[in-house]
Amino acid sequence: MPNFGTGTDISNANMFALQRSGLGDGPDGSGANKIWLPLWSGEVINAYDQYNVFEGLVTNKTLSGGYSYQFPMTGTVGLRASWDAGKELLGGDSTSTQIKVDLDKRPMAAHFECDNVDLLVTQWDYRSELARQAGLTLANTRDRQLCMGLVAAGVVPQLASDPRGLAAAAFHAPAQIATGANPQNAPGSCTEVQALSILQEIENYLVGCQENDVPVGTTYCAVTPKVFQVIRALGIPRVSAGSIEAANSLRGVAPMFGASDVYGGVGAPMSQGMNTLSDALDYMGVKIIKTNHIPKIDHASAGNEIGSAKYNLTCNGFGIFGIIFQPEAVAGLSLMGMKVDTVQDVRRNTQFTVASMLKGTGILRPEMVKLITAGATANATDERTEIATLLGANYTNGFAAEYAIA
Repeated sequence: MPNFGTGTDISNANMFALQRSGLGDGPDGSGANKIWLPLWSGEVINAYDQYNVFEGLVTNKTLSGGYSYQFPMTGTVGLRASWDAGKELLGGDSTSTQIKVDLDKRPMAAHFECDNVDLLVTQWDYRSELARQAGLTLANTRDRQLCMGLVAAGVVPQLASDPRGLAAAAFHAPAQIATGANPQNAPGSCTEVQALSILQEIENYLVGCQENDVPVGTTYCAVTPKVFQVIRALGIPRVSAGSIEAANSLRGVAPMFGASDVYGGVGAPMSQGMNTLSDALDYMGVKIIKTNHIPKIDHASAGNEIGSAKYNLTCNGFGIFGIIFQPEAVAGLSLMGMKVDTVQDVRRNTQFTVASMLKGTGILRPEMVKLITAGATANATDERTEIATLLGANYTNGFAAEYAIA
């Protein structure tokens, strides 16, 4: 920042900044408004990219125009295990189809009003917080939308005429590892026993994929910060009743994720904090990440909405410890990135600024998603259907209805 001498007022400082940027007043320069828009919008985009988690973990497409994107779905080849003479081969069911994912009908927007845009242009301390909040608000909303898409993918029924020929067993049933009243709050009191159950469900997911010829590539397990912390601390003796069994099983060895040679050096030393949302653990090739956007409330209620109706699902009838998924499970669409607009309101003597984004979300391969849950009652025979019912009408009319062959 320039060091202005005694007696230099803020208006001169602002003019100095504008002149250094090569932008003057008038139609070809437009003064502070001309520099404010590209300056602030770039900082918001940077903040959005910094805080967003799920957008880089799913299949993403950016549209330069249009409303939807069609993802190809190929059929299957035929097989005759013993081809006798005179027997005609029919060619299988190799017809290619598509799954269509649409953009949301309306964009999301972060907005604010200020009374001194010149101060924001020249003072980073003022501008940076607004840019951080705008980027964080948009990133959090988008993360919640994509996370809700993964939840829906974990319970959506198999296509009635799925050309891929997948067996019903290829679609992972949600794994209920806790039962009790107010199950939506169960992940907040996760025990070591439940943390070990999550690791076991990761193994079950990998085995299930292999047994049903579902490809296993980059795989994630998104858990709440509390669950992540308990997993990381496995092997440290606890005193709570629900933790004795797990603590005893590892006691005297070493913390499982404490970078010990006993467990292959996974994790980090206990002296090192893993206290940011970007931290991750690795278990059997699966990256365990943390997020504070796993749903646990009724988003269909007024004031809890996170987007259009299909995102506003009822999630307070069950709890979610974690979501295991691969990037191909869900698709995210974007229309031309972020749009930033600003206007001076003479009547209010203010500058109004809006940052907006138009996104879309759809289910592609639900066989690549598995939910780890808590329920109010014991495991149902068909856990997918039970949770789908709890999600409510917005799920039925939204993600479930959209998951169809175009």
